[in-house]
Amino acid sequence: MGTKYVGTEHEQLALSAYINLVRAAESILSRLNQRRSPEALTLRQYMVMDALYFLGPLSQKEIGIKVLKSGGNITMVVKNLERDGLVTRERRPEDQRTMTVQLTPEGQQLMEEIVPQRLQAIVEEMSILSPKELRMLRGLSRMVGKAQRD
Repeated sequence: MGTKYVGTEHEQLALSAYINLVRAAESILSRLNQRRSPEALTLRQYMVMDALYFLGPLSQKEIGIKVLKSGGNITMVVKNLERDGLVTRERRPEDQRTMTVQLTPEGQQLMEEIVPQRLQAIVEEMSILSPKELRMLRGLSRMVGKAQRD
């Protein structure tokens, strides 16, 4: 679906591509969220738990960088995960201002159950694309996501 914005061809193309990218991402996330079980995590909680599961203990700042969220938002997500017994927070001995977050055994077990299910759902969602198209999408997404503007 195109845009009704009247501007240069480049502006129209950029806006249309942006709209399509956002809609595609929202559509995939919506379908993935419909598949989750009642006890499953919110998207933000899953992203934090995923970072800890694959990378090990991280500071809240490092988590924010990994999941592209502000410190305040991460603090609330981590606080809720801690309340639910899925993560622990400890001050770093070398810097008492910094909190290290890690999965509890319960959090580790939950991720061991959820990750294969989530992966299968993602594979199914992306199965509309060929391996070549997936590589192209990954490359273009990386370019757009890492673009630095002056």
